[in-house]
Amino acid sequence: MRDEETGTWWQQVSGKAIHGPLQGRQLKAVFHDEISFGIWKREQPQGRVLKPDEKIAATEQYEGADWETRVGRMRVVEGTDVDQRLPPRTLVMGIAAGGKSIAYPLSALQKQSPIIDLVGIVPIVVVLGEDKRSVRAFERTVDGRRLEFFQKPEGVQLIDAESGSTWNFEGKAIAGPLAGRQLKKVFVLEDYWFDWRLYHPDTAIYELGPR
Repeated sequence: MRDEETGTWWQQVSGKAIHGPLQGRQLKAVFHDEISFGIWKREQPQGRVLKPDEKIAATEQYEGADWETRVGRMRVVEGTDVDQRLPPRTLVMGIAAGGKSIAYPLSALQKQSPIIDLVGIVPIVVVLGEDKRSVRAFERTVDGRRLEFFQKPEGVQLIDAESGSTWNFEGKAIAGPLAGRQLKKVFVLEDYWFDWRLYHPDTAIYELGPR
């Protein structure tokens, strides 16, 4: 990205200035997650949607719906495909916490959700949405106690083994002794493997255990 005020170039993923008058400066990250519109609309019924610019739309400058498919066929940046643990354009959900980082392949989450894990010293739970595409993660500690989560037979609601409380995809307890409590959100970056590894060269990869 290039800012108009100084002409400085910034890395899109890290928010770090890499060339220009502000080189070395760091933009403050704003928490966000990538979820399907259906889930977002249900959670934010009064939310506002950014409307496309009609002038740009008329000249077909917006990317089409097949953007991800087309990008998936492109070659990666030379030198970023040296780590062969995963194909370069494997879609991963990257989490960095407690001084460590782990890449969770989307395909793994589609086979096993929730995933109970420890990133560095941070105990987390990673959850796949009902659309089998949206992913969120939360710290699974409440009042100093680590919770173990399991998916309920119906929908994508979770239940914790310690209290028997029911939790939704927003990380909020909606029934049981912990009703009303909110798990702390953990930032998840949806990225291609080659790119995630570029910013996290020491990253681990989550591997499914025997089922």
